[in-house]
Amino acid sequence: MDAASLEGTARPSLSPRGLDARTFVRPAVIVALLAFVLFALPALLSLYYVDALTQVAIYAIVALGLGLLAGRVGLVSLGQAAVLALGAWVAARLLFATALPFPIVLLLAGLVTMALGTVVGLPALRLSGLYLALITLMLAGAITVVLATTNFPNGGHGFLGYNSNALHTPAMRRPTIASSDPAFFRYSVIVGALMFLLALVHVRTRPGRAWAAIRQSEAAARAAGINTTLYKLWAFALASFVTGVAGGLLAGSSRYLYSIDFPTQASITLLAVVLMGGIFSLWGAIVAALLLQLLPALLNSWGVSPDWLTILFGIGVLQVLTTAPAGLVDQVPKDLARVGRLLSGVARRRARTGESTP
Repeated sequence: MDAASLEGTARPSLSPRGLDARTFVRPAVIVALLAFVLFALPALLSLYYVDALTQVAIYAIVALGLGLLAGRVGLVSLGQAAVLALGAWVAARLLFATALPFPIVLLLAGLVTMALGTVVGLPALRLSGLYLALITLMLAGAITVVLATTNFPNGGHGFLGYNSNALHTPAMRRPTIASSDPAFFRYSVIVGALMFLLALVHVRTRPGRAWAAIRQSEAAARAAGINTTLYKLWAFALASFVTGVAGGLLAGSSRYLYSIDFPTQASITLLAVVLMGGIFSLWGAIVAALLLQLLPALLNSWGVSPDWLTILFGIGVLQVLTTAPAGLVDQVPKDLARVGRLLSGVARRRARTGESTP
């Protein structure tokens, strides 16, 4: 008897009505949550936290790209922060030098970084693990050096568009429908939802199955007829595309960008929070962005130095590697369920004790 038959005998069959209910409950909950974030949340929070949540929406896209590489394909990249910086540079240059609509600027930024990601993915055809991480880290350092030398475009003339006079530096434009901070937050959330939908389509279709096979065993995947070269480059291209789009959003959000905003060590911190959030689930990218952007904003408002996060993230990565490889997005619900069962058991015992006592 095969596994499917065993599963069918172990579980009762679902009625069509129950199957329909289970199929539509999760999308309904996601839509309701998205509607709350878009319309209710900006009205409940101050502009400080609206800006922090805008950064959460942007970095959730960045964490999504890295999670696809590490969790779905098993490729560890330490260059995503540099790809983000490149996407922001391209978007800033286009926003200053052209009158292209903001969605077109985001698309072009994603396509440029996708081309770069494909080139960066070439070493992945021969390398993996620590060696691939070191290669991508060195490439991130090289991009950081180039950006520090050329600076970010700030409305100046020429190809680089850099103006050394800081007093005459214009702000980067935003889309007309998202000129205010709450409107740009909604714009970023919608773009982020589209990027998550793009990733979900890939994960649920043939690329996702190929990536899963490569992650389990590349040799077995090749023996099964999977073009591992194509799908590895595909993964790097997709991760770089969504990260480039996030860079365009970051340019519109920050309005003023500098090379010091993208240190090389940011890629290491990004990998740490992605591991803590959960690399095997798309929801883990949102948890990682909350840790990376909302938590520092909370500590800053409470008068606590965000530098403590370095120690906290180190402890978190150690805990994930030892006890919770699927991250907080998987471990926290399990822990809450255990606590719930424990409390319900205590309540039942107390109730039985009370009934037996005259």
